[in-house]
Amino acid sequence: MKNIAALALISSIALVSCKKETAKVTKVDPKTGKTVTVEVPADSVAKVVENPAIKDSAGIVTQTFKLEKGKTYPLTTYQRDTKTMTDPQGKSMTATSESTDEMNFTVNDIKGNVYEMTLNLVAKRSSQSAQGKTIVVDTKLPIPKEDELKMIWNINRALTSNKLDMKMDNKGNVISITGFDAVYAKVSTAVGTLIKDANEKASVVASLKESFNEKVLKDQFNKNLVIIPKKGVKIGEKWTTSENADPSGSIKVTSNYVLKSLGNGVAEIGVTGGIPKKADKKTQGGITHSLSSELVQNGTIKFDENTGWITNQNITVKTTQIETLSDGKQSQSMKSVSNSAVMVNPSAK
Repeated sequence: MKNIAALALISSIALVSCKKETAKVTKVDPKTGKTVTVEVPADSVAKVVENPAIKDSAGIVTQTFKLEKGKTYPLTTYQRDTKTMTDPQGKSMTATSESTDEMNFTVNDIKGNVYEMTLNLVAKRSSQSAQGKTIVVDTKLPIPKEDELKMIWNINRALTSNKLDMKMDNKGNVISITGFDAVYAKVSTAVGTLIKDANEKASVVASLKESFNEKVLKDQFNKNLVIIPKKGVKIGEKWTTSENADPSGSIKVTSNYVLKSLGNGVAEIGVTGGIPKKADKKTQGGITHSLSSELVQNGTIKFDENTGWITNQNITVKTTQIETLSDGKQSQSMKSVSNSAVMVNPSAK
């Protein structure tokens, strides 16, 4: 009996020691769409500080930033587009393009609610592949041999390895970005090695100033760094934003967001939406020209719960366009399908 009792005691000790601690995570059930709380192994949950940047207060989740002085935070953007064109005879041709912009932010000082940061422009890479041929322009590689690529490489190389000064408050509002003049001067010098005509050189620098300036970068960071509305949202709550898809503003891209989960060190947001299918038809001289187009996006964005910084974005975008010409007896169609992957910090996915 003593041996049996001893075995029973050992068994109970073993059962107790094998029982793992659990933690509760709140998320949206993908099957029902309802908000649920589930228990998961405690060792699978990231440690959350006592007062995180993204937090739930009385059921409302808000996003702020709690960055540390001396630390560097990455923001690498990557996009891959694969476009397939199908002609009226059914023959298809596919081309793929990729672009990567690598940058990061180092917090130099914190004054009140304002972060004084250095924006480090690290590297740029682009590539195009079609009909079995690939061309690459990469600032981490030597200058390409092809003359038509040398200008792009020189400009990109002059853009990178630069630093800009940036101020941002703890709610993600970019107050200022300065230091562009030094970058423009560096690009002008680089362009001067390939272009001798002063007007041509000035035109290249002017074009750069239109696409690389304080307003453009502010807009980019406002889209990437802060997604949760200022008023806060509940887990499972949806919200919508829209932006112009063309200069006239007649076509808009709609983004539908939902806060899917919070509580495991990561705030995960789902993204859907796009541009609804639109069809236009015009007839002139007995020929009818029809054009239909549609854009659909789907993916997720993840933020670090403790710091508020974006850790990963992975969104797929599919664009379909069909153009048809008809004389009433016969018709010809040209179809274009583009599949894109739009990522932030892709190595963290």
